[in-house]
Amino acid sequence: MTPAGSGARRTRARTALRLLTPADAAPLARLLVGDREFLAPFEPEREDGYETEAGQAALIEHLLAEHAAGRVVPFAIVHDGELVGRSTITEVVRGPFQSGNLGYFVAQAVNGRGVATQAVARTVEAAFGELGLHRLQAGTLLSNSASQAVLQRNGFERIGVARSYLRIAGRWQDHVLYQRTA
Repeated sequence: MTPAGSGARRTRARTALRLLTPADAAPLARLLVGDREFLAPFEPEREDGYETEAGQAALIEHLLAEHAAGRVVPFAIVHDGELVGRSTITEVVRGPFQSGNLGYFVAQAVNGRGVATQAVARTVEAAFGELGLHRLQAGTLLSNSASQAVLQRNGFERIGVARSYLRIAGRWQDHVLYQRTA
């Protein structure tokens, strides 16, 4: 989970989700390049080209193929008409599990303004509504209190700590795990 904002109510009407599209490659690339230092402590190391328009186009193509197969739901976070982040439900498992993993990030320019809180709320609505999932899980770095607050404001409960859970910023790091059920 990357950094997230404070939940100010004034942003609610101005923050929306929509399915990611190939046209989002250029704005996502600009956002990632512009916020490289801001996002770096919260992100895995990426291959060369990830932050380019071509890299984002390839990622979006992959996410949309996984979406068509029912395994991923990639959303663009839009605030005041501008793409400011991404919220993605990954590892969707059907059958008796009906579960997925939530990940998201927002631009530094909107961090602390409630955009992440509202984006997560809308992601949860989609997950438990139209997608019919029963459970969402999310993880944050131990030190990422802002994202932990976003999850807690959205009804997620802390379920434990996963040691050496993800390789973030070049090293295996512990994460606090959260879940929410429908």
